[in-house]
Amino acid sequence: MATDWPDYELIDFGDNRRLERFAGFVVDRPCPQADRPRQAPSRWREAAARYDGARAADGDWRPRSAERSGPFECRVPLGDSLQIAMAIRPTPAGQVGLFPEQLECWRWIAGRVKRIAATRPDEPPRLLNLFAYTGGSTLAAAAAGAAVTHVDASKPSVQTARDNAKLSGLAEAPIRWIVEDAVRYCQREVRRGSRYDLVVLDPPTYGHGPGGSAWRIDRDLPGLLELCAELAGGVGQGFLATCHTPGVGPAELTAYLSDAVIGHCGQPPRAGELLLSTADNRKLRSGVWARWP
Repeated sequence: MATDWPDYELIDFGDNRRLERFAGFVVDRPCPQADRPRQAPSRWREAAARYDGARAADGDWRPRSAERSGPFECRVPLGDSLQIAMAIRPTPAGQVGLFPEQLECWRWIAGRVKRIAATRPDEPPRLLNLFAYTGGSTLAAAAAGAAVTHVDASKPSVQTARDNAKLSGLAEAPIRWIVEDAVRYCQREVRRGSRYDLVVLDPPTYGHGPGGSAWRIDRDLPGLLELCAELAGGVGQGFLATCHTPGVGPAELTAYLSDAVIGHCGQPPRAGELLLSTADNRKLRSGVWARWP
């Protein structure tokens, strides 16, 4: 987790909650991983909004007006003078529209796109972003020069991502916005013979796509990764998967990628934990990542 992000701060965490600042807007929300005592109890009075509930999607914001707050614009530095912007607004599910632990992943995406573009200046790299939510990976890739296909089953999330593109000055960037189930979309793309240089995905533990199609990560992720491998012609120029599922650590995510995409004879992916860090360098585990190369 980089510390050179003026618009974001993990202020404190503990007692299964975390306190964060997004561009001056301070929120207090559930965090099951924060199972140790708080270290700065007096700072929690700074919160402008608190999500009451044991976990996300199981509570309400206080004050009730918090869901109508903002949106607050949060600038996200990608390095090499690149920057995107994302709107911060509390949602009924306890989210705010941005996953700050993904910052280094977004920077990796931007760097990878620029490397590919340097080798073929007449053809922009093509990136497929699945379970794309509010568009952090999409915007990082587009800002670096990629043509992006953004796929998410939630129409409101895709609309928020489009709004974030406007905030980032990328409204006219070559981004295709697709409201669709990820598996079904990839199946159609395989039949069409489509190809991508980079594939990025952040699959949920459980979910439902348009038409009621159910998703379960332990059952459905291997098959989806096999489809992605076909779309990338193997590993393509880059693969990135992140995950927030309890029980799926770096080793498990590496195994998923190795089995379905890379093969056990190929160079294994790198993997690690998604981390957030306080000013005094306390680390909050916030998921895992695996990527190739």
